[in-house]
Amino acid sequence: MPRSEHVLIEIAGREVPLSNPGKVMFPERGETKRDLVDYYLAVSEPLMHAMGGRPVLMERYPNGAGQPSFFQKRVPEKRPDWLETAVVSTPNGTTSDALVAADLAHVVWAVNLGCLGFHVWPFVAADAAHADELRIDLDPSPGVTWEMVREAGVAARDLLQEIGLRGFPKTTGNRGLHIYVRLESKWDSYAVRSAAVAFARELERRRLDLITAAWWKEQRGRRVFVDFNQNAPHKTVFGAWSVRPRVAGQVSAPITWDELDHVTPDDFTLANVPARYRERGDDWAMITQPRQSLEPLLALAIRDAESGIPDAPWPPQYPKMPGEPRRVSPSRARRDN
Repeated sequence: MPRSEHVLIEIAGREVPLSNPGKVMFPERGETKRDLVDYYLAVSEPLMHAMGGRPVLMERYPNGAGQPSFFQKRVPEKRPDWLETAVVSTPNGTTSDALVAADLAHVVWAVNLGCLGFHVWPFVAADAAHADELRIDLDPSPGVTWEMVREAGVAARDLLQEIGLRGFPKTTGNRGLHIYVRLESKWDSYAVRSAAVAFARELERRRLDLITAAWWKEQRGRRVFVDFNQNAPHKTVFGAWSVRPRVAGQVSAPITWDELDHVTPDDFTLANVPARYRERGDDWAMITQPRQSLEPLLALAIRDAESGIPDAPWPPQYPKMPGEPRRVSPSRARRDN
């Protein structure tokens, strides 16, 4: 297909133009921009179940995976009248009008700009005050194997079950594992982060050999890091069903706990996930049945605070927070002393 050709995609009651549909976006197998659109159309129901109505951060790859990219939080001024946006903020208070994943027309519009996958805020645009997702990010430190990440995932599942919560896993599309807990809309992102810190610390206590809650890389060793700061206000996480900017088009794929021992993140691509969905359905279909309480994890946070344990460090772009220890690495603190 000539790269200069344009087509119109009819979706969600809109006609969305797609320029250069034949442009190769994933060079390993040669999937094009049109192939990426067709992928999102094929998984439209679970995709919208996971991120529908939420603001999304676009990571644009104009020339495809493996090529230069840039993040775009603010939608362009030149945009369709029907495009839905929501005001989002940075830690320093700068605001932007971000794209809302209102329907598949919005997804296709973003794909046309070279957005391969979506980084999703943990709230719906209609209720930005409440974060309704706890996101447990199991991040492999250097030297950590996928088998170690799997083992950490099972430990996280067991701890959630012990306190009466149900987690839904997905591959990250890269090397790690995400576990989501869909919450009642009662708590803000500060409370959710506090819960995530307490959860990470409790996992570390139970499996110090395997898991770490240490924010500073020099303290982690060869262990799986539970990145609690992915739940900090204004943070986004790569969304379920989204396609990673890797040359083989790996997908951040929802999975079941039963199959965790039998899959790897590289198993799922835009070439095979639609067939998997047709055969299996949505592995996250019950993620909101019911929405869950954050209180069991907040109880762990209260216990730690009453034991004199300070807050964990925040990322460097955030202002100093109440109860936060000195924000310097341990090695630098030793030098300063």
